[in-house]
Amino acid sequence: MNTKDNIVYTACKKLGKKLILPTITLLSLILSTFSAHADELDQWLVELMQKRNIPGLQLAVVRDNKVIKVASYGVANIEDNIAVDADTLFVINSATKAFVGVALMQLVEQKKLDLNAPIGTYLPELPTQWHAITTRELMSHTSGLPDIIKDEIANLISDQGPDDAWQQVQTKPLEFETGTRFKYNQTNYVIIGKLINKLSGMPFQQFIAKNQLQKTEMNRTLQAGFGNLNNVVKHSARRYETQGNELINSREAIFSPMLQTAAGMASTATELANWLVALQTNQFINAQSIQQMWSPTRLKNGHTQGFNQRLNGYSLGWPVMGREEHPALAAIGGNRAGIFVYPEDNMSIVILTNLIGAMPSQFVDEIAGFYIPEMKQENGFGLAKNIKRLWQVLEVQGYENAITAADQLAKDEQIQFTESDINLWGYSLINQDKLNEALAIFKLNTHLYPHSYNTFDSLAEAYWYLGDLKQATANYNHVLKLKPDNTHAKKQLAKLAKLLQ
Repeated sequence: MNTKDNIVYTACKKLGKKLILPTITLLSLILSTFSAHADELDQWLVELMQKRNIPGLQLAVVRDNKVIKVASYGVANIEDNIAVDADTLFVINSATKAFVGVALMQLVEQKKLDLNAPIGTYLPELPTQWHAITTRELMSHTSGLPDIIKDEIANLISDQGPDDAWQQVQTKPLEFETGTRFKYNQTNYVIIGKLINKLSGMPFQQFIAKNQLQKTEMNRTLQAGFGNLNNVVKHSARRYETQGNELINSREAIFSPMLQTAAGMASTATELANWLVALQTNQFINAQSIQQMWSPTRLKNGHTQGFNQRLNGYSLGWPVMGREEHPALAAIGGNRAGIFVYPEDNMSIVILTNLIGAMPSQFVDEIAGFYIPEMKQENGFGLAKNIKRLWQVLEVQGYENAITAADQLAKDEQIQFTESDINLWGYSLINQDKLNEALAIFKLNTHLYPHSYNTFDSLAEAYWYLGDLKQATANYNHVLKLKPDNTHAKKQLAKLAKLLQ
């Protein structure tokens, strides 16, 4: 492996309290063929981990099909203060689906599968009403099938075990017409597992191990297998989540083997980076198959749909960040792990953490910005075209002039600003610790959209961040004036009342 940096950092945290040392101590430097050094990105990540209360993190960066940086930060196990290193295994949860996407394209290349053929062609034992659904619709969560999972920690809909849950889900009606919307659903991938088993002639776990993991000598990933969510695997990062302001050990259900196409793998940033190099140099599938795998599925209305405005599409196992500049694929898992590919930039980034809710999709672009400066938020990246024009003006004139400047642009250049675009900009500024600028943008949104309760909700939150609890209270009260049944505002007002006592 050709690595420019291979660095290990450690942090000390106390489980049960939101506490992290103000500085993260450099534990050791693991020298590779290049001289290792702590660069600006390392320092930025250390600060980010402090802000987000992330115990441990691995990073790998690939450019032009070469691994140029591998680094480890923080602790894998808070209780015993065990540092993360290059061999520490991290659960990747739903990023497992990316491997499933590659497996399906291998079956397509073997002429065993047509992605657009009805699933009933291959699995006639499925309920008749499911037969017309295609593999592509299953893989992209546009099938409309009922979910075999009943909660966020992956408990099955039946307490009697996987077989009973599978029988139950087959009796339920479709939740919506196939191809009309996106809804994340693990039943889709249970069926995909059965499909791979049948077409490959072996369990899907074995098919993926043989045709991907072994080919790239992903030894740690192979050791972890597909049962890392249940099994004890040596040298693995312990998993954490937040409860209020406290860190707790993750609450996770026993994960059935039939769900392991949906999640279950664990790996290291280094091995995933090498897997990405193999993928993009056509060692698994050809370039045409990669393009097909990464193309987002379109609904019957012609649009794409995904988790949110950032992750706005879904392809074959890969969420898609569709946008004009620097589009990306984002195989994310558990809101704690992510495999990100920027095809037009020939760059990939792997981020693995042991905190559910670390949300690597929210800060991966900023990491990319250390290699492609125009992608930094401070340079206006990620803003809608019209918003970027206003950003250019305010960077010169000052954010206190946001309302005047926006009104002038609307008059002189006929520029219109949507509520959602302005709101996203405000939260982007919060993420950059530009709280006064964010406040000005949220004020602008209430000026442009005075009848939207959400604009005042965001403004209240900004005042709260700035410590102005009276203004936060006033704006949450205005939310209730516009939407009297808003439970979020009521909860926030109750918290503020206690703080103001």
